[in-house]
Amino acid sequence: MAKRLIPSLNRVLIEKIVPPSKTSSGILLPEKTTKLNSGKVVAVGPGARDRDGKLIPVAVKEGDQVLLPEYGGTEVKLGDKEYHLYRDDDILGTLHE
Repeated sequence: MAKRLIPSLNRVLIEKIVPPSKTSSGILLPEKTTKLNSGKVVAVGPGARDRDGKLIPVAVKEGDQVLLPEYGGTEVKLGDKEYHLYRDDDILGTLHE
């Protein structure tokens, strides 16, 4: 049974991207090059409310690739996949090619 998690308030559900540990030709990469904390946004909450009750939308959208802090977030397991929940404020930025 597939479950879908929709984050509440200003939380973002992220699937961490695990960079390859070796190149396509088979050369092993050192651990330092594989330590980029990035992830793909899977789901986004509606946003938080300010003191006047106005909705402050989340800065990222589904499908964005984001840079994450080294520590933090809440680990969530849905089926056989692992995800992480972060607040919108905790995300360091978006990654573009």
